[in-house]
Amino acid sequence: MKKLPSFTLTALLVLGGTASAQQAAPGQVYLAATPPASDVATETPAIRMLELSTSPQSLSNGYGHWQDLTLRGAYGMPGHVLQGELAVMRRFGEKGSFAGISDTMTFNDDWFGSLAIGAGDGAFYLPRFRADAMLYRKWLDQRRLVTSVGLGYYDAPDGHTDRSLSLGAAYYFDEPWVVEGGVRLNSSSPGSVRTSQRFVAVTWGRDKQDRVTVRHAWGGEGYLATGPTTQLVNFDSHETSLAWRHWVTPRSGFLLGANRYSNPLYRRSGLTVGVFHDF
Repeated sequence: MKKLPSFTLTALLVLGGTASAQQAAPGQVYLAATPPASDVATETPAIRMLELSTSPQSLSNGYGHWQDLTLRGAYGMPGHVLQGELAVMRRFGEKGSFAGISDTMTFNDDWFGSLAIGAGDGAFYLPRFRADAMLYRKWLDQRRLVTSVGLGYYDAPDGHTDRSLSLGAAYYFDEPWVVEGGVRLNSSSPGSVRTSQRFVAVTWGRDKQDRVTVRHAWGGEGYLATGPTTQLVNFDSHETSLAWRHWVTPRSGFLLGANRYSNPLYRRSGLTVGVFHDF
């Protein structure tokens, strides 16, 4: 039986740190958390990786500029891949920092899952605490179809909480194509605000060479803090992103990305630039 190629670290379930999972975050959360540019193997690969990136963003309507600096790492061992991130940032005129860790576990040839936790330092746009759990199932003779279901919990400094259910699927064609999509159903309190966010993504590329991913997300968001005492509640948003990961050598490379996000208050656009190295 043909196996899928082993996966590389591209946010299998790396944590996000904003007051809404749809908003750009340290370790951007994919709404269904299916590996967006990664293929899943039966056995855990020997991963030792560090990645450093920065993401300047420009906001319209006088909301200023964002600046993020994020360090991510991964360490593989039999049956597990541990991932972590540390991020420092300045958003809406306030500095903040975020730390998160996750464990991706292989159960057998068909099943694997992820657990992740993270917390901010008290900045109003970061979580006091968040937790995410995902379960994945591989299907078909060559295990080319991967489906996922997940639960999420988010506790914000402004007092609101999010509870979410994520559903997703990815199909791995013969290299170089991967197509995926998913939906995130969210319930925010107070107010019992119910929203749904959807996404589709297409990835082209090969491991240790190039990977390019185009992704579009749209739908509703529950709460979005724009200041210590100001919030946008129950609104629609859209985000489109393009990401390119290039290996200069078999161990090292760089990543470039661009994104554009919009909601009723502002538009946000920016770049991501980074480097990575496999040990």
